[in-house]
Amino acid sequence: MKNYKIDFEKNNGIVPVIIQDFETGDVLMLAYMDEEAFSLTQSTGHAHYWSRSKKRIWKKGESSNHIQIIREIYLDCDSDTILLKVDQAGGAACHEGYRSCFFRNIKGDEAMINSKPLFNPDEIYKD
Repeated sequence: MKNYKIDFEKNNGIVPVIIQDFETGDVLMLAYMDEEAFSLTQSTGHAHYWSRSKKRIWKKGESSNHIQIIREIYLDCDSDTILLKVDQAGGAACHEGYRSCFFRNIKGDEAMINSKPLFNPDEIYKD
């Protein structure tokens, strides 16, 4: 087994993280991690990310209870992108209530919604 080092320095201390459903392979979302979020993810077994807008670490599901349970972690060939394979609790990964954040299918000048929301975000996020 070879040692690895995630290159957090390439992008000002954060790396992109692709989140994929462990069973289906569906891409659920894209997020970012800093070193602390990665360490928390490894130590707890639940996904933690760096919020670029709030400038803080957040645990996926901290408001909605739609946590992501880590099954496998991969690092790309440049050591600057992480792939998480997860079990998505509650079914929805998207804060807009959809299973995946990628629920719009672009065709020409239009974006068509390709699924139905699993929950109403106004009922979950009260702040």
